[in-house]
Amino acid sequence: MLEKLEEINSRPSPFQFYTAEELWNDEHTSKQMLQFHLNESVDISSRNMNFINRSVEWISSYFGINNSTTIADYGCGPGLYAIRLAAKGAKVVGIDFSQRSIEYAQNAAGERKLKIEYVHQNYLTFETDKRFDLITMIMCDFCALSPEQRKSLLNNFHKLLKPDGSILLDVYTFNSFNQREEQALYEFNLLDHFWAFENYYGFLNTFKYDDEKVILDKYTIIEPNRARTIYNWLQYFSQDTLNSEFANNGFKADKFYSDVCGSEFDRNHEEMAIIAKKAI
Repeated sequence: MLEKLEEINSRPSPFQFYTAEELWNDEHTSKQMLQFHLNESVDISSRNMNFINRSVEWISSYFGINNSTTIADYGCGPGLYAIRLAAKGAKVVGIDFSQRSIEYAQNAAGERKLKIEYVHQNYLTFETDKRFDLITMIMCDFCALSPEQRKSLLNNFHKLLKPDGSILLDVYTFNSFNQREEQALYEFNLLDHFWAFENYYGFLNTFKYDDEKVILDKYTIIEPNRARTIYNWLQYFSQDTLNSEFANNGFKADKFYSDVCGSEFDRNHEEMAIIAKKAI
């Protein structure tokens, strides 16, 4: 028992383990995540509906979305952005590795008679012959990836963008990192049965890596017939570190904002959005 508790409370190296696919495709947790996506009033899996509507209006205006615009929406979830952008006339490809979310998105597009291509795949391995005017990655998905994964992703973005195409994505800032604290929590049915329908015991260990500006929420779930660990990593950025990462991978920052609604950039904000283009 002591060895198991030591394992539960152990601190891994930054991004040592990657379990995102298990989180999004587990039979029970994928249902919970979809419910969070579709809850119009909260910012958990997706932004709240008011934010999404404002965001889509700004994106449509800024990028001049029309019937000839091609968009790849990475981490599209149940299609909350894809549907709205397609309704503006854009030709949208949505990529997500949650089968439950993709199925919902396909049904929603069909009900609205919108032609959207949805791809059930880990977006880190997504390839296509199509080329895009705009690539979006919203809800700080970029932060959940390791430096190696982000490098691979940006390399793929570079191939998939048209010469004048743009990337739009958002990230958490150092200000948000500074608000986080380490913790060790043990609770019966942690997060109110989020992790399983049957009873379980849950451990949450939050680790803070100051040098790397990384946070890990490590969930260990003990069920009657299995034990599993989910690693939720988040990388935090400053304007300089984000700009440097893009520059090192063949892009130049075009604009910075406080969010994907186009709010004026504020260094004190806990999130920021970047629009980037291929470097000449």
